[in-house]
Amino acid sequence: MSGGTDSGAGVRPGGGPVEKPWADATVDEEGRFVVRVRLPLPASARPRLLLQPRPRKGQSEETGRVTALEHMGEDEWRAVLEAAPALPEGRWDAYVLGAPGEERTPLLPGLRDLRALVSGGDGRRTPLAVRIPYATKDGRLAVRAWLRTTHAEAGRIAVSGHAMTARARLFGARLGEGAAALLHRRGTDGPVRQIALQAEGERDLSFTVDYRELLAERGGPAAGAAQEIWDVYVRPEAGASRIRVARLLDDVADRKAVFVYPAATLGGVTVRPYYTVDNDLSVTVAPAPTG
Repeated sequence: MSGGTDSGAGVRPGGGPVEKPWADATVDEEGRFVVRVRLPLPASARPRLLLQPRPRKGQSEETGRVTALEHMGEDEWRAVLEAAPALPEGRWDAYVLGAPGEERTPLLPGLRDLRALVSGGDGRRTPLAVRIPYATKDGRLAVRAWLRTTHAEAGRIAVSGHAMTARARLFGARLGEGAAALLHRRGTDGPVRQIALQAEGERDLSFTVDYRELLAERGGPAAGAAQEIWDVYVRPEAGASRIRVARLLDDVADRKAVFVYPAATLGGVTVRPYYTVDNDLSVTVAPAPTG
């Protein structure tokens, strides 16, 4: 996350002067990412939009993506990022650059129109390239990007008793002979459980995970004290590479804390589906709380 908490946040029109630039962001049905910036500069200025990839822990900062801001009217500027080239997968912080050598200025989040994503508009292309603008915890504008050659978009997940039933839709692949859902226990030599799926055409599918099958790998409900994670995949046909199941085509940049599914308690263990920090679908098996 870029910078610390900013106490000098800007104010939208009608609420006083703008102390720092803010931006409205739109993802359209053609995959374009449009940023409209409120920036009090003369029309002769040449500001630019910088999307800076956030480095992973212990890594140095890489070169960002710079796009010219076009003057659209009094204090109004616009940048359009075409669908290609796609942003590499990760988190990108948004800044405004002024003259060469000037310090970059973080953008504050304004309105975010992601209706095209919610309707699946970005899912018509492969590889799947998704860009979701969002507000960081310290009040800055950032973009969450995914780039996947093949993808299984998670749909409705129903939890009942000792099982969960999930729906999904394939992008960049079609269902064929030998298709199955796969659960891989996280770890170098983790086992894989194969689960039959119900095909609904060439792309839509559903499958049911019986939690008791996962517990069998532990030697019973109460065996083992450590948490286990099972990652969910789809194999579209026999011999094909597995495809990670995730939820990317909507307006939620971080699903983990937003979509919390109920846990089933089997003996001394709780089991529940959840979304990871990358919005991938997994199942956690953990010792039940005591006391």
